[in-house]
Amino acid sequence: MGTTPAAPHDTGSGLDDENDGRGGRLGRIVRSPLGWMLTGMVGVGLVSGLTATGPGPVPALGAAAAVAVYWAVMRFVARRSTPEIARRGAGREALLGGGIGLGFIVVSTLLITALGGYSFSWVGNGFVSVVWSAVMVQIGASVTEELMFRGLALQALERLWGSRAAIAITGLFFGVAHLAAPGANGWSAVAIAVEAGVMLGAAFLWRRSIWFVAGLHFAWNTAEQLLGIPVSGHTPEGLYTVDVHGSALLNGGGFGLETSIVPVALSVLITVRMIVLARRNGGLLPRRQARR
Repeated sequence: MGTTPAAPHDTGSGLDDENDGRGGRLGRIVRSPLGWMLTGMVGVGLVSGLTATGPGPVPALGAAAAVAVYWAVMRFVARRSTPEIARRGAGREALLGGGIGLGFIVVSTLLITALGGYSFSWVGNGFVSVVWSAVMVQIGASVTEELMFRGLALQALERLWGSRAAIAITGLFFGVAHLAAPGANGWSAVAIAVEAGVMLGAAFLWRRSIWFVAGLHFAWNTAEQLLGIPVSGHTPEGLYTVDVHGSALLNGGGFGLETSIVPVALSVLITVRMIVLARRNGGLLPRRQARR
């Protein structure tokens, strides 16, 4: 169900505002949607930068710290409630999103393999350590990215211009943000924008839960990593090694599965269904309603 952020309330007197016009104006800027979006992204981004490549459970602990930063920014800067990170139902939402993310990767991989694009060889060395490392790293990546792009950016832009504009803009930004990845190019940015940026945005509008989109994102990245498929140009240690055959349009080439036409096409189908469900649930806010 859609949620409309509570409007900020003015706790100061008119006299105080007159005596401290700069502070009042600065406060209004910081509490505006773009203000709390930027404040939150800086805070969550800083936590991510300090913990993403840490050893052992450090990335997962960083994800927990990022959630705390997000809550603080929303509570004290944006002055709104945070039902999107509510603990009640969090496990259910994460599992539902994880199931969709896992299914998306498994179906995409099976189709590419059936069409001759992939072949796999079992590595299996250090099974427990490989799985543990993948899970910790991807918890950190999925939670912090979803807090920034769906929790902060999408909801802030939605307040300004409505859900449709917000999902388009954040999808575009998500694709552009991945241009720094190894092997990235114009097509990889478009593919990431469509299958990740827009699809994850649609997923958030449908469920209005960070746990749901983080679960989807986590299962997607973890499955790729354990299969030995590059994750957005990066090739971390997995349980398999993958050999690619034929056209890069089919297998994604060195960038990974995300630039294959197969998951791009599947993501469009999934996105359309999620948008329909979001509309039925009242999760799509028009511009005039979003600004209230």
